[in-house]
Amino acid sequence: MRTITTTAELSEFCKEAAGEPYVTVDTEFLRERTYYSKLCLIQLALPGNDDSRAVLVDPLVDGLALDPLIELFRDENVVKVFHAARQDLEIFFIDHKVIPKPLFDTQVAAMVCGFGEQVGYETLVKRIAKGSVDKSSRFTDWSRRPLTDAQKVYALADVTHLRQIYEFLNRKLQETGRARWVAEELGTLTDPETYISRPEQAWERIRTRSSTPKFLAIVRELAAFREDYAQSRNIPRNRVFKDDALVELASTKPMNMNDLGRSRLLLREARKGEIADGILKAVKDGIDCPKDKLPKVDDSREKLQVNPALADLLRVLLKAKTESSGVASKLIAPAADLDAIAAGLRDVPALSGWRREVFGEDALRLCEGKLALAAKGRSVQVIEL
Repeated sequence: MRTITTTAELSEFCKEAAGEPYVTVDTEFLRERTYYSKLCLIQLALPGNDDSRAVLVDPLVDGLALDPLIELFRDENVVKVFHAARQDLEIFFIDHKVIPKPLFDTQVAAMVCGFGEQVGYETLVKRIAKGSVDKSSRFTDWSRRPLTDAQKVYALADVTHLRQIYEFLNRKLQETGRARWVAEELGTLTDPETYISRPEQAWERIRTRSSTPKFLAIVRELAAFREDYAQSRNIPRNRVFKDDALVELASTKPMNMNDLGRSRLLLREARKGEIADGILKAVKDGIDCPKDKLPKVDDSREKLQVNPALADLLRVLLKAKTESSGVASKLIAPAADLDAIAAGLRDVPALSGWRREVFGEDALRLCEGKLALAAKGRSVQVIEL
């Protein structure tokens, strides 16, 4: 098991990789104690069945620069293969402002190729590579050195089996003409906006029971303060205060330190110093927010006049299309899209791109009374009218 610990070694490996059609990539990281993920290990493998073509890269070694790998990530001639790539890509974008291209995500590809919803790596290893993965090292501390042999074996398995999985899925996509479908799905993963967390937008992730503009203005200010504080100090946002405490603060509207002291959910560290000052300022700013600056909630979907019978028919049609195409149903059309279509909306993802080919066209014809559905045994038939 080869571990790269110098820039020269990494450069040599990346030069070899530049002559290959693809490289498989995975990472191990920690995020429990920080806002941003701490990269602890990088696994890379080149095509073939030889495990000597798979390496570990130790980014925690002093003096090792990842520049050769970043250059490889920018090489358009080499496909970078990941499984469930989002968190890995976020690390490289945040730390090095790079998104590997061209990208192939085997989880997305597997959903298109009939392996179900968000299929796990272990499942693909078993079903495609006919192998197994020892999970015992998954939740170990990857920042500790030296790494154990068990950790190294586990880490390398994440990229060695991935070669066979990629080749199988890529071949199947070419045979079925669905490579374009996967490319469409990867658009979000390759968009830098996916990995940028803006404090002023943090409130949109908070679940609240009230949607009154003034209440949401306080939530917005509290969430922005928390996000900015956590980012600037690289600590988890929950270490500042948790979501339930944020909602409580927005409801009780504390005006001074004594008021903060009455909070049931606020951490002791948040009742004094910079955090306490930030909370009080955020609450005041939310209360004083001008009417034209108040946040607005898009509740148009909640007010839709959904035709329940049509929505049920669309669900049956989706099931039929899922069975005939082998594509995961949630990838084609989540429940919210079906309700939107049944309410008369047409600007929904299920009616555009490859989804329109698989489901959308027939969904629209069903809505227009041009299609009927009939049961035949355990299957559903689509009937032209």
